[in-house]
Amino acid sequence: MKNIAIGVDVGGSHISCMGFNLESRQLLLDSYAESHVNSHGSINEVIKSWGNVIKKSIDKIGSKYVAGIGFAMPGPFDYVNGISCFTGQNGKYEHTYGMNVRERLLEFLNLSHPIEIRFINDATAFALGEAKFGKAKSYKSMLSVTLGTGFGSAFIKSGVPVSEGEEVPQDGCLWHVPFENELADDYFSTRGLINRFKQKTGHKCGGVKEIVGLCATNPYAKELFTDFGTKMGVFLTPWIKKSNIDIIVLGGNISRAYPLFGEAMQSYFKGEGISVEIVVSDLKEKSAFMGSAVLIDDQLYNTILPVLQKM
Repeated sequence: MKNIAIGVDVGGSHISCMGFNLESRQLLLDSYAESHVNSHGSINEVIKSWGNVIKKSIDKIGSKYVAGIGFAMPGPFDYVNGISCFTGQNGKYEHTYGMNVRERLLEFLNLSHPIEIRFINDATAFALGEAKFGKAKSYKSMLSVTLGTGFGSAFIKSGVPVSEGEEVPQDGCLWHVPFENELADDYFSTRGLINRFKQKTGHKCGGVKEIVGLCATNPYAKELFTDFGTKMGVFLTPWIKKSNIDIIVLGGNISRAYPLFGEAMQSYFKGEGISVEIVVSDLKEKSAFMGSAVLIDDQLYNTILPVLQKM
């Protein structure tokens, strides 16, 4: 019985995957596999890295049970046709430009039976996982925000991603929207926090975790997160109102610092008369596995295909 889909999460320097039972809607935790990837490697090197990790999961599950593979893939990417559009502008996978990932992987995996391989934006996969299996599953209108090396986001209405219309920004994501003379991706990210802390103190931290550690003794560190929460409120308010958002789900490494910026964020929303639930993901990376794995469910895939065609 082919009832297992493998959800794959592709990052700039890593790949990880896990099996998901499409009938019981449960992750197969023992099937987890991961590896570092040289994102500047050749096509063959990248496919070998990705393929070997997926093979590990398939071996743990048993290939006869695998119905397909769903990829949570960063952009730019042709999600419908499975073709890489990476040009090197975002510093990764530049040598894969134009590669048909679906064809190359099927060739590499060389399975004895045909399987589906489908693709979705990584931030949208996280949102889909949260909307269907996480804290947002009982809400109609959701905004997911992943805070880390970049600023990922996705809008979900009634379980389907929204990528166009007046209620959402262009392409249904926020990273490219200007904020304070830069892009949101530059402001609400690890580098944004590190840069602003350095401007205030002259000290360049190695990461957000280091700044969090300084909050007990350094007033600038604490102030930085308060400002981060307020500015998140300022930035998100118009879109929350336009999309009538019921719940915001936060993910990514910076979301772990929510106790330091959450109160300021909530306070700003309250001042704007906005009543919205704000939660931090419990599923974290697992959301991306689940949100990509469910692409192998034909019925669900057909409902989001029109959105994928416009991504």
